[in-house]
Amino acid sequence: MDTYTIKSPNDKIQVNFSLTSGGEPVYSISHSGSVILRPSKLGIVRSDEDFSTNLVLESVSDESIVTDNYRLLHGKRLNCSYEGTKRIFYLKNANSQKMEIIFQVSNDGAAFRYHFPEKTDKPVTIYKELSTYHFDLSTRAFLQPCADARMDWCYASPSYEEYYQLDIPVGTIAKNPAGWVMPALFKKDKFWISITETAVDTNYCGTRLSQFSPDGEYSVQFPQPQERRGYEPYLPESVLPWTTPWRIIAITDNLADLVESTLETDLAGPARYDVSSWLEPGIASWSWVILKDDKTVYDTQKEFIDFAAKMNWKYCLIDALWDTQIGYDKIKELADYAKTKDVKILLWYNSAGDWNTTPQTPRDKMLTAKTRSAEFKILQDMGIGGIKVDFFGGDGQSMMKYYIDILRDAAKYNLAVNFHGCTFPRGWYRTYPNLVSMEAIRGEEYITFGQSFADNQPSHCTALPFTRNLFDPMDFTPVNFSGIPNIKRRTTKGFEIASSVLFTSGIQHIAETPAGMAAQKDFVIEYMSSLPSTWDDVQFIDGYPGKFVILARKKGDTWYIAGINGETTERIVSMQAPFIEQNSQAVMITDGDDKDLIKKEIKFSDPLTITMKPYG
Repeated sequence: MDTYTIKSPNDKIQVNFSLTSGGEPVYSISHSGSVILRPSKLGIVRSDEDFSTNLVLESVSDESIVTDNYRLLHGKRLNCSYEGTKRIFYLKNANSQKMEIIFQVSNDGAAFRYHFPEKTDKPVTIYKELSTYHFDLSTRAFLQPCADARMDWCYASPSYEEYYQLDIPVGTIAKNPAGWVMPALFKKDKFWISITETAVDTNYCGTRLSQFSPDGEYSVQFPQPQERRGYEPYLPESVLPWTTPWRIIAITDNLADLVESTLETDLAGPARYDVSSWLEPGIASWSWVILKDDKTVYDTQKEFIDFAAKMNWKYCLIDALWDTQIGYDKIKELADYAKTKDVKILLWYNSAGDWNTTPQTPRDKMLTAKTRSAEFKILQDMGIGGIKVDFFGGDGQSMMKYYIDILRDAAKYNLAVNFHGCTFPRGWYRTYPNLVSMEAIRGEEYITFGQSFADNQPSHCTALPFTRNLFDPMDFTPVNFSGIPNIKRRTTKGFEIASSVLFTSGIQHIAETPAGMAAQKDFVIEYMSSLPSTWDDVQFIDGYPGKFVILARKKGDTWYIAGINGETTERIVSMQAPFIEQNSQAVMITDGDDKDLIKKEIKFSDPLTITMKPYG
């Protein structure tokens, strides 16, 4: 059969598409002549039709250039642009039913999706998506296993809160049948590859990579049957016409281009509504991460409102049990008080339903459009700035719809949304811009749960800018200077303060108490009180997943350079930043000899040699 090509605008990335002798669609990808993906499968099996074999290629479109320019409310870069080469393959199956496979190839990767152009009145189900990613066995992987559905505490899983397995051979079997989560990072020779998905809407499920990957071939895997709302669908179900999400293969020949890529949001749907007149990203105080449930009380929350105001932060998050330990009337008092301090309150909710048995309240307020709207009207009237919704039930289609329904309804009442105990965002923060963050990570709270979590934190954190936080906001809730009760923190204060720049989130929740912050040096408090919550640009400087990472983020005319060392030994780095003018005046905040932070006034030279302390 004939082989068709799609090339990136710079001609470096090439996708080859063909049909086998049995009419099975396959594709492969190369970069600069090097094979990235060996022949990999394509195809869909629906409840009514099979589009995996015996296909006929009716026609092929010419290559065309697709461009886009858009602005994000927050992220690694506010103003984004995209250029890619598009080609569509028009196929029919043995019953003459039609399917299109759409490819777009940009300078930082390739993507494909399926489209069914015919029209039906009754919904059909996709039983299986045959898409695979077939790596050479020399490729290394950086992957997070997915917890099986409803197997963790109070059945609140999967929630994307496992540790990454770093630099493992492709073909490694995931510990659970649920497989591996995305984004999934791979390295072949000098090339870096990130597998993810975007444009997941209410008519599809979230997907993962398969538990088994024989010969280095990873399959797209659907959620487990428990990952749904009641008896609502977990498999993709829709009427036709129907377009599936984008399958993304970001490919670069260096880590810088990967870290600086916006490919996931480039292919996400444009914003469905405008929130710029009422939603402002910012920093938040938050008591629960250190003080837990007992301190979700009026006096403590008032103290944290004062803390936010003193630090010039825009938000204060009041977490679980506020409805019983404070009450709606007193929350209104706190909201009124916060308004006098130019602070907005965020309130926690349990997503509830039959998928978790967690006791924290308020529960069941989000379950239907009617209950949501009633609750959101109360919050809007009280002047609440947003909600944090926790303990979701997986990646089934009905769960994806639940997330999006909450986002849409919250926007009608000018409420920002942060999801916890959840899936990962998949570019939603472009399409639904009141989404300020999602957890989907083993974050700072885990360090408060046990010493082993604190022991693993340094290496874990150095992997995140390349994996979970590569494309999407991540509510890690970083920065603790004063320590955590009954835990020996392994990271230095320099590591902690750097994480406030390395990790991006539309609302960044800081894991420090008023007393803990007050005990820090004046220059630390000054820095934390002027910390940006949005960034104009990003530059990768150096790093390797699981070992260390140094990034530069720009706000206005100022560059913030932050780095962390995830290893037990000191690291000396010759840091090059050609985007910064030679001999520019700079302020360095770093670890001193006494385990405290020091501040230096320096002239920036390129290269600049710096010493990173162990876990510093």
